[in-house]
Amino acid sequence: MEGGDIFDCVDVNLQPSFNHPLLKNHKIQMEPSSFPIGMDVKSASLHHVSQAHPPLVSCPRGTIPILRNHIRDRLSSKSIDEVVGKDKQQEEVGIRYQHDDIYGTRAIINVYEPKVKNHTKDLSATSIEIYNGLGREEAIGVGYLVSPSLSGDSFARFHVSWDDGLLKKSCYDHTCPGFVQVNHNVGLGGRLQPISVYNGPQYVITVLMFKDPRTKNWWVVYGEENTPVGYWPSSLFTFIKDKGDTAFWGGHVSGPTASTDSPQIGSGHFASEGYGKSAYIENIQIIDKYNKYLNPVDNKAFAGSTNSDKFTVDGFGMNKSGMHIYYGGPGDLV
Repeated sequence: MEGGDIFDCVDVNLQPSFNHPLLKNHKIQMEPSSFPIGMDVKSASLHHVSQAHPPLVSCPRGTIPILRNHIRDRLSSKSIDEVVGKDKQQEEVGIRYQHDDIYGTRAIINVYEPKVKNHTKDLSATSIEIYNGLGREEAIGVGYLVSPSLSGDSFARFHVSWDDGLLKKSCYDHTCPGFVQVNHNVGLGGRLQPISVYNGPQYVITVLMFKDPRTKNWWVVYGEENTPVGYWPSSLFTFIKDKGDTAFWGGHVSGPTASTDSPQIGSGHFASEGYGKSAYIENIQIIDKYNKYLNPVDNKAFAGSTNSDKFTVDGFGMNKSGMHIYYGGPGDLV
């Protein structure tokens, strides 16, 4: 690909997911049995912005693109914990949403490239996540992250992520088995382009995760056209097998020095700077047990930061298209 990334086109039935002990006899579901019912996201955005995109990889049907590059070759069997280190620090900023039955969530995420120091094993991510509140043994997420130690560069890259309760690992894309990809064009781990410019053009990605009402698999869907990327089979999970009870929309940094020498989150600017300068997430909705989009319930949503000297929230509110928030900050890179 342009920029030097190499993708291998791997037979969809031979992808790494099926090395997972719980997926030995898994039968692939090639598309969702139905999509959530609700509004058209395209007409709903507060801002007139363009979409950023991961690379479009031309793999033949029946295969999926799997990213390979000089660092990833050595990392292909490692989880994020092994790259970042088990003793990781973490900070987060955004909206935590608790005590509800969550069968999916959708949002529009403003894409920036937060600065993360090259010589560290820290990362900075923005994502939508669903998990079960019991100590968060299991979680699923989709969004972007900057991680020099994972990708060998400082680009914002499109990722799916999950915490695997059985393997006790935090995983990304195909770095450990579990996520079943069905799309033959979307390159997980690929660089998102174009990205937003401070006080300049703004770019977003539209992402959706939802539980298939029939198969109970957790699907990831990308973009305004609702392109299915793949899914986590429900058999992977215990705590979020049926539903989540907590969601998070925002940014986080993690790694050995993520609290003591924090990377940036979002645009690297505080939330109070507003549109065009601070990163935002908008059109946040959840999906209920009837597979319908709903606006989150106000009194179950808590906007905040683990360290408001480094990262802040602002503009938290609701309109007919869902919840929205500005978030982020410079960390210790002031």
